[in-house]
Amino acid sequence: MPRSLYLLGQVAQTGTPVVGVLTRTDLAPADPRRFTEVLGVPVLALDPRDGTGALAETVTAALAHPTHVRGISADPEAPGHPTAHRDPAVPPVTAQLARSEALFAWVEEARAALGLPSEHPARTRSDRIDDVLLHPWIGVPVFAVVMWALFQLATTVAAPVMAWAGGLVTGPVAAAATTALGWVGLAGTAVEGLVVDGVIAGVGTVVSFAPLMAMMFLAIAVLDDSGYLARAAFVADRAMRAIGLDGRAILPLIVGFGCNVPALAAVRTLPDARQRTVTAILVPYTSCAARLTVYVMLGAAFFPRHAGTVIFLMYVLSMVLVILAGLALRRSSSMSAPLLMVLPAYQFPRAGALLSLTWQRTRGFVTGAGRIIVLVLTAMWVLMAIPVSGEHRIADVPVQDSLYGAAAEAVAPVFAPAGFDSWEASAALITGFVAKEVVVGSFAQSFAVAEPADPGSPTDLGSRLRETFDESSGGHGAAAALAFMVFVLAYTPCVATLAEQKRILGWRITGAAMAAQLAVAWLLATAVFQAMRVIL
Repeated sequence: MPRSLYLLGQVAQTGTPVVGVLTRTDLAPADPRRFTEVLGVPVLALDPRDGTGALAETVTAALAHPTHVRGISADPEAPGHPTAHRDPAVPPVTAQLARSEALFAWVEEARAALGLPSEHPARTRSDRIDDVLLHPWIGVPVFAVVMWALFQLATTVAAPVMAWAGGLVTGPVAAAATTALGWVGLAGTAVEGLVVDGVIAGVGTVVSFAPLMAMMFLAIAVLDDSGYLARAAFVADRAMRAIGLDGRAILPLIVGFGCNVPALAAVRTLPDARQRTVTAILVPYTSCAARLTVYVMLGAAFFPRHAGTVIFLMYVLSMVLVILAGLALRRSSSMSAPLLMVLPAYQFPRAGALLSLTWQRTRGFVTGAGRIIVLVLTAMWVLMAIPVSGEHRIADVPVQDSLYGAAAEAVAPVFAPAGFDSWEASAALITGFVAKEVVVGSFAQSFAVAEPADPGSPTDLGSRLRETFDESSGGHGAAAALAFMVFVLAYTPCVATLAEQKRILGWRITGAAMAAQLAVAWLLATAVFQAMRVIL
C-alpha cells in the first residue's frame, strides 16, 4: 500500500485529476470513505475480477469537478514539484532526492492517518508459500511440473476432444449437407465437393481447435488469477534474459511444444509490445506435436533402429533454433527492461470471471483466425479440384494431375539441393501448410496407399518413401529424409498458427517472419543433406 500511495502522490503532482481505486478491500483496514476523507479525492472499491464498482461514473464526475490530493501541491512553481524551476547551484540528483524525501514524508503521514500497516507487516500466507515456490532448489522443479501439465493439456488431454469436435462437423454436419444437396440435385457435383470438402472441412478445422484454445485460455487464466503466473515469470526470468526476454515469455514457448496456436494465444497476455512481437516470432520454431507424426513416419522408414534418437534430435534442434532466433532478434533491438513486478497474493480463482474471460478469448479466435482458416482451406480444395488436362473432370482428378499437383511439380526443383525434389514431397509440404500432421496423409494419397493408423507402423508407405527419396537424392535417401524432417521443423507453421500470428503482429510482420522461416528452413535442410550424404 505505501508503494501505491507514492505512485498516487507522483500522479497528483502533475495536476491531473485523480480517482483512487481500492482493489483489495479484503486486505484494506479502512473502507473507501475513510480513504476519501484522508486523501481528499474520490476513492471507490473495485473488484477487477468480477467487474463490480462504478469506475466509469466516478471518473466522469472527477473530470467534471476535479479535486486534488490533500497535502500534494499541483502548482508547477511550488518547491518540490517535479517541473519546478531548479536552482542552478543545486545538483539535479540532490533536487530529486529532496522531492523524493518530501513525497515519502507525505506517504508516511497518509499511512498513519489511514491506519495502514508499517513497512514491515506480519508475514502472510503468501509469504510462506513463496518461501517454497521461489526457492532455487524447489521453485524450478515445481515450475517444470506446471509447464509439463500445460504441455499434456495441449496434447494428450485436448486431442480426443479436438477429434470429437472436428468429427462432429465433418461427420453429421457434412452428411446433412450432402443430403440437402442431394435434394436439390447437386449430389456428386463440384458444388458438393466445394461445400463438403472445402468449406465444411475448413469449419471443422476451426471447430476442432476451439476446445484446445478454450482449455489453454482457461488454464492460463487460472494460473494468472491464482497468483502463480507471476511467480513462474520470476523463476524463469534469468534463463529468458539470455535471449533478450523476461520470464513471462517462457509460458508461450513451453506451450508451443504442444501446439503453436494456443502458444500464440498465450503471447497476447504479455504486457510489453516488444516481447509480444519477439515471442510471437519465436513460437513457430517450437516443434509442435503435429510435427511428431512426420518424424515418426520418416524415422521408422529410414532409421528403424535409431528412430527415437532421430526424433529426440529434432526437438534439440528446435530448442537451438529458438535460442538462436532469440539472440538474433535481441541484437536487432534494444534489450528488454528488467522485470519489475509486484507479486500478488495467492487467491482462489473465481469461476465466473474465468469462464467469461475464456469465452471472450475463444470467441475471438473463432471469429478472427477462423475466417482465414476456412478461406485458405477452401482455396486449396479448389486447386486440387481443377485438372490441368482434359482427361479428368473437375473435382474428380488425381492429385498429380490437378492444378495443385502441377504447382507441386513446378516447386519441386527448388528442393533439389536438399535432396527431395519430387512432386510428392513438394505436395506434402504444401499440404503441411494447412496442418503438419496432414503430411502423412498427403504422402499416402500421392502414393495411392492406405493411410496408416500409426505413422510408424510397417506398411507399403515406408517402402514407397524410401524409393522416392532414394531416387530424388541420387541414392542418399536417409540424408534426404533427415533434410525433409528439418525443413518440416523450421518452415512456415500451419494456417491456424499463421492466422493467430496475424492477429498479434499484423500481415507485414507475419509475412516477413514467414519469409524468414522459409529461408532458414531451406538453408538448414540443404546444409543437413549436403553434410549427411557424405556421412551416411
